[in-house]
Amino acid sequence: MTNMSVVTTFFLMGLPHAPALDIPLLGIFLVIYVLTGVGNLLILLVIKADSHLHTPVYYFLTNLSFIDMWFSTVTVPQMLMTLVSPGGRAISFHSCVAQLYCFHFLGSTECFLYTVMSSDRYLAISHPLRYASTMSGRTCALLATSTWLSGSLHSAVQTTLTFRLPSCGPSQIQHYFCDAPPLLKLACADTSVNGMVIFVNIGVVAVGCFLLMVLACVSILCSTLKIRAPEGSHRAFQTCVSHCTALLCFFVPCVFIYPRPGSRDAVAGLVAVFYTALTPLLNPVVYTLRNKEVKKALLKVRSKSVFTQRK
Repeated sequence: MTNMSVVTTFFLMGLPHAPALDIPLLGIFLVIYVLTGVGNLLILLVIKADSHLHTPVYYFLTNLSFIDMWFSTVTVPQMLMTLVSPGGRAISFHSCVAQLYCFHFLGSTECFLYTVMSSDRYLAISHPLRYASTMSGRTCALLATSTWLSGSLHSAVQTTLTFRLPSCGPSQIQHYFCDAPPLLKLACADTSVNGMVIFVNIGVVAVGCFLLMVLACVSILCSTLKIRAPEGSHRAFQTCVSHCTALLCFFVPCVFIYPRPGSRDAVAGLVAVFYTALTPLLNPVVYTLRNKEVKKALLKVRSKSVFTQRK
């Protein structure tokens, strides 16, 4: 039996697909990765540049955009490398550890951040008179910091338990990045404890956060029905729909994979592509680029840049 600590290299085999699709898939995911980076970076710059957007909701959105940029960077470039390396892409043991930690760190932080954002929207729409005093700058900073710390702790537990298992070899990971379920398949020891930790640490936590957010959305909808002004009612409803769309895109794939670590590689891999590559791209569109306030801010930034160039 070989302990995982002596393994120096793993081989990421990527997703099962026909070799003829290597170049088309490489082009598609390269475009997705670039658009994700540009879209989220643009949101960060616009929110920073426009003082009207220095509010709690956009403060949390800057955190979300920052997470999405790095969440995509942790996995998608590795996917691109597996597409140009049909025999498997080598990754060192320490790089694999770092990738697993960063992936779960950013993913769980985003999960907790969604919960905070749901609470923020609930307070803003259901209790508007108390919103300003409740969501102060200090409160927002504490909430954001707590999501990052919680994500760090969550990931540390997951990473430590995963890499303490002995490995049977061969060191071939049937995935495009280092994740817990495919790594558990390489272990020689009993993985029932790890499976239970995955179920509780990811599945139950994700479902719990999701249920809290659904409850917040239902409360928002009930409050929306009480708003007499059509414009205010429409805006509140649009906020709820946008938030629910983002939640479904993020949580449904997670709940599909992690409570079922023994699921088929092909199916789990395709679902993983959705929340690692597509969700970070959809978030800027769902939350901000279709928002009137952000559109106005974009036009202001554009007009300022044009004026500066002419000057």
